[in-house]
Amino acid sequence: MSPISARPAKPFDPSRVSEPAPGVFFVEGPASNWIIVSDDKGYILIDSGYPEDVSAVLDSIWHVGLKPGDAKAVLITHGHVDHLGSASRFVEAFGTPVLTSPEELAHVQGKEKHQVTLATCVLNAWRPGVFSWLKHAISAGALSPNPVPSAEAWTAERLEALPGRPKAINVPGHTPGHAVLLLQDADAVVTGDALITGHSLSRHTGPQMLDRMYHTDADEALAATHTLDDVDASIILPGHGPALQMSLKDALASLRSS
Repeated sequence: MSPISARPAKPFDPSRVSEPAPGVFFVEGPASNWIIVSDDKGYILIDSGYPEDVSAVLDSIWHVGLKPGDAKAVLITHGHVDHLGSASRFVEAFGTPVLTSPEELAHVQGKEKHQVTLATCVLNAWRPGVFSWLKHAISAGALSPNPVPSAEAWTAERLEALPGRPKAINVPGHTPGHAVLLLQDADAVVTGDALITGHSLSRHTGPQMLDRMYHTDADEALAATHTLDDVDASIILPGHGPALQMSLKDALASLRSS
């Protein structure tokens, strides 16, 4: 038995897991979030934390009554190390398909890199929160990212057949191929880093953009949120910060007024 498939000895902290919609489990990780979506077709994992979060990801799956090896797919909103980190372990242990947008595929496969640089972080280390964030990121494996060479580009048809019937919406700027995933059966939207609700560099909780230094193109990232203006959802599941029971329209209005 592969070590990754063994049930963890310690139960996962239940305070990290919520179920904002039936079968949709939102997990607040140490620094980034992931989502488990389950229905009668099985389950999928959306995003996967940092490389060193793998045990927490596994614990959360066991905690909600599922088995890591049964995942139908791991979907990646974008290829940053704090979202892609555990995905390669699922490939190695179980052969789980890893899917992302066609525009993000080269990033997830490790052929391109669209990540804040260590030099930028050092130059910004004087700012409140940056040094502590950088310290955690390094300890969580940020300097040893795990790309997934076998990752594939999703299609609308393939997503439709997965648990939760996710629908991908391209929202570039944070990375060139960043995608948001609408969970059509749950009235929920997984926003990745296109819209967040909190971060160690932020002084408030609520709909907001990540700090500019994290975006490939911060202006494009903000402008691209208009792609979501006609999307109906009442549950927001961000890549950073708590889940929100709020209409996406209201969340976008709040983000743009801040």
